[in-house]
Amino acid sequence: MKPEEYTDITYEVDNGLAWITINRPDRYNAFRARTVDELVHAFKSAWADDGVGVLALTGAGEKAFCSGGDQKQRMETGDYGPSETGLFEVEALHRVIRDVPKPVIAAVNGIAIGGGHVLHVLADLTIAADTASFGQNGPRVGSFDAGLGSSYLARVVGEKRAREIWFMLRRITPEEALDWGLVNRVVPAAELKDEVRKWADTMLDYSPTALQVLKQSFNTDTEHMVSIGNMAFSTLKLFGESD
Repeated sequence: MKPEEYTDITYEVDNGLAWITINRPDRYNAFRARTVDELVHAFKSAWADDGVGVLALTGAGEKAFCSGGDQKQRMETGDYGPSETGLFEVEALHRVIRDVPKPVIAAVNGIAIGGGHVLHVLADLTIAADTASFGQNGPRVGSFDAGLGSSYLARVVGEKRAREIWFMLRRITPEEALDWGLVNRVVPAAELKDEVRKWADTMLDYSPTALQVLKQSFNTDTEHMVSIGNMAFSTLKLFGESD
């Protein structure tokens, strides 16, 4: 797979900053299996590129960062569609966001809900537009993320607020997200990409080796949550296929 073959995302490198954009605005940038394959490939391409020092993940359009798994696709085919391996590689996507040895900024330009919310939580930094909103949706539709999407979320915002996000399922405003430590900065929507550029340029001036080791050091304390997440996905599959 090459970037020019992508159908669901776009990939662009601009002066050390790799922009990875989920490009399915008609589906609120929900991901199907192919989308996830392309995201994993793009993150690994940025990992391998010595000309890239910072990665930014965002969504196309003004309405959505990512609304999680594509439920219309599931209704149409019963699954998330075909993938290169035959697997729905969302765990690999979570893994590569953590493992890529370069800072990842989530540029949240709209709704970040469900599996899309988890993606921004796993990013190293989140910069949000003042039009963004945040939250989970799983229990409303008989689903859950009992791995990084909940346990790591509790590290980010604290136990009480993480449980509120998952148990109450209300939308979190950008102002609340900033107050809770769920995001690093909120800016007017028109300034989002410029703000990401500023943060990236700051980090690009620093030692990439130091940033790499720091990221890996931060990850060490929560690495056990990955195996819990594996069990959670196994349980979700069993649960989802049951009566």
